[in-house]
Amino acid sequence: MKKLFLHITLFFSLVCFSQNEQLAQYYYDKGDFEKAKISYEELLKEIPLNSQYFLRVIDCSQQLQQFQSAEKLIQERFNKYNQGNLLVELGYNFQLQKNDDKAKIYYEQALDRIKKNPNEVYGISNSFERKVLLEYALKSYQTAVELEPNFNFNYQIGLLYGQLSNMEMMISTFLDEAFANPQNSIRIQNQLVRFMADEGDAIFNELLWKALILRTQKNQDLFWNHYLSWFYVQQKEFGKAFIQQKAIYKRNPESLTNIVNLGQLAIEEENQEAAMEILGFVLENTQDLELLIQANSYLITMKIKKASEKDFAAISTELDGLLKQFEISPFTLSLQLIQAHFTAFNLKKPEEGKAIVKRALELQLNDYDVANAKMELADILLFEEKFNQALIYYSQIELDLKNDVMAHEASLKAAKTSYFKTDFAWALKQFKELKSANTQLIANDALEYFLLINDNTVADSTQTALKQFAKGDYLVYQNRNQEAITQFQSILKNHKGQEIEAVTLLRLGKIYEETGDFTLALSQYQMIIDQHSDGIYIDEALYFSAEIYNKKLQDSEKAKPLYEKVLFNHQDSIYFVEARKKFRQLRGDTNL
Repeated sequence: MKKLFLHITLFFSLVCFSQNEQLAQYYYDKGDFEKAKISYEELLKEIPLNSQYFLRVIDCSQQLQQFQSAEKLIQERFNKYNQGNLLVELGYNFQLQKNDDKAKIYYEQALDRIKKNPNEVYGISNSFERKVLLEYALKSYQTAVELEPNFNFNYQIGLLYGQLSNMEMMISTFLDEAFANPQNSIRIQNQLVRFMADEGDAIFNELLWKALILRTQKNQDLFWNHYLSWFYVQQKEFGKAFIQQKAIYKRNPESLTNIVNLGQLAIEEENQEAAMEILGFVLENTQDLELLIQANSYLITMKIKKASEKDFAAISTELDGLLKQFEISPFTLSLQLIQAHFTAFNLKKPEEGKAIVKRALELQLNDYDVANAKMELADILLFEEKFNQALIYYSQIELDLKNDVMAHEASLKAAKTSYFKTDFAWALKQFKELKSANTQLIANDALEYFLLINDNTVADSTQTALKQFAKGDYLVYQNRNQEAITQFQSILKNHKGQEIEAVTLLRLGKIYEETGDFTLALSQYQMIIDQHSDGIYIDEALYFSAEIYNKKLQDSEKAKPLYEKVLFNHQDSIYFVEARKKFRQLRGDTNL
């Protein structure tokens, strides 16, 4: 009984302590430093060794301009525990009083502590960084490394150089660290990308490029070719990245996997010329069955995407030839599913397409391959307007691969199926859940449909226009573009000036883009820019127009101001980062 009473007492003590800590934090966040200070002093009495509580007491005292009180507390704690970081705290207390000379004395004393005992660098450098005393933090790390060469603070030093805007030293330090410790390379690349995309301009990119070129010339290690290839990929310069990958392959012809992956990236960025060259090289230089199938799959997919009806017979023959060459097996599943999709969606023979998938499902496939095949089967059933059967297969994938990206994709397709059926209430619920998906593309897609349904239900409770719009979207899904154009034009005619108008213009613009009618596509986007400048589709209309001028019509002078409008007027757009990068390139910020 005594033990039970003791446990209950301890439990309530912990609960009360946790509540006191939350209360102290609440006062601190609210800016009520008087109450926060009292709360943290109470907590510090309970746990005197807790440095976080002590530092909060000091911070609150300083916020209240009680500098003498803070100095006394710091000095007492220093006399008691002799911790080097408290010298930084003393110095900073004087700095807040504009007594820089006295502050400097204590900062130098902190550095002297590291000279006597390099292990003190951790606490002292951390204190300098928290106070944004970056030069002193840098000196702390450098002092420790000079005395103890086994210490490695290159990553921290690189970050500090970046914060101090010393880009050359940041790049040099990061690259040296990446070469010495390749396991840190990804983390370093993430930091470099942040400067390239978020803060960087042509100056930073050029400094990084020159540093990599210099290392490639001075050091024959393939590490630098890989790094230079990575840099070119960030710049979307796939041809230059391919040159580096070829150099790597010629010296180490063990695998073409990286080159295949580069080809895939070029396809995703719609750089077909580079993709064809890259994948052609793969086909010429490998007998590896998996790579041959992968490269051929990418190439035939590219052909299908840009094909017109007159090309269908040749593509069908080529697919038959590839499957005859590589045979029907689990290894050729990607080619089989491409053939099934092409047969159903392009040749309009869904029964034959389903037969191809069902034959594939009889093979010895792993769980992911089964899911891929079921996804294609569901897509074809949806094409046939067999909505409920399609939903069954999408649901199976969701259950079989819970929390996997493919399961989220199946969930998105199931939501779209409900949308095509005009079951908007259920679709809205599914899209709402998918808005927070881990995969950004799925989350963005779900958000788009959520807003579409929600906004047009509020504007029209009968959902008349929305039902017609969903039918247009379904015709697009079925690859019946001309009928979809007619459907969307009918919506514009019958619902002029209504909520649905802007998104209908956007859909028409994308269809015209797909069919290569760029003049008509631009006219749709221009109507959004002119008539719906305060709507949610304006950033897309600007960005898509800029992309047509930039990529399709090669008219950089017309593309540039459109990218610029996205930059200055739509910072929350998902296209903001890409628009900024392309605007800088067109402005001539880079000579890379």
